[in-house]
Amino acid sequence: MEQYKWSDPPSKTAFPIAKAGHPFIFGLAFVTAILALSGLTVPTIVSLVMTAFTCWFFRDPDRIIPQGDGLVVSPADGKIVTAQTVPQSPLGEGPCLKVSIFMSVFNVHVNRIPCDGTVTGLAYFPGKFFSANLDKASDENEHNQVFLKTDNGHFICVVQIAGLVARRIICHLTGNETMSRGQRFGMICFGSRLDVFLPAETRLQVHVGDKVQAGTSILGSLP
Repeated sequence: MEQYKWSDPPSKTAFPIAKAGHPFIFGLAFVTAILALSGLTVPTIVSLVMTAFTCWFFRDPDRIIPQGDGLVVSPADGKIVTAQTVPQSPLGEGPCLKVSIFMSVFNVHVNRIPCDGTVTGLAYFPGKFFSANLDKASDENEHNQVFLKTDNGHFICVVQIAGLVARRIICHLTGNETMSRGQRFGMICFGSRLDVFLPAETRLQVHVGDKVQAGTSILGSLP
């Protein structure tokens, strides 16, 4: 029987919303109230729908995380668009496995740590804003790299990549933190992509086209 646990304390609300969304939601709610008080029915309805969608977009559901030695879970909700061996990566020269997850505007956008480990480094790169489902987005788009070292000495890298619409990458990490599998660490606003670089010997359990959820879907297991 599989074991699960909470990586973060469960929320105290029935519909948890990421803090990053509060300014957007409050701003739209304010505009909606002004339009309603002005008696502008159609604009009020449009603004109300936009407010409701923004609340839904920034939803941050609690997740119970599967437990097991060496398990790597998805850091994002979305669709697997790449799962292959590459000759080099942010981890350095030499082959490793690359798994890319594309997040549409309809996915939860909160990002989670894929495995237990210590944050050994962070690297932010400004860049362009190609559609996140394109391969060149990994190298040319604005992105943020998170480097982790597991207790068994394996190194992995998670890369948050801005997309065509996304213009804000959020990462709460500062470096040297010890993180648990499934813990929240950031998000990307309005459509984006995450790349995960793993040791070449990792046993993958996903394929291109699979749909995954952050924290609950297992990408594979480390050697």
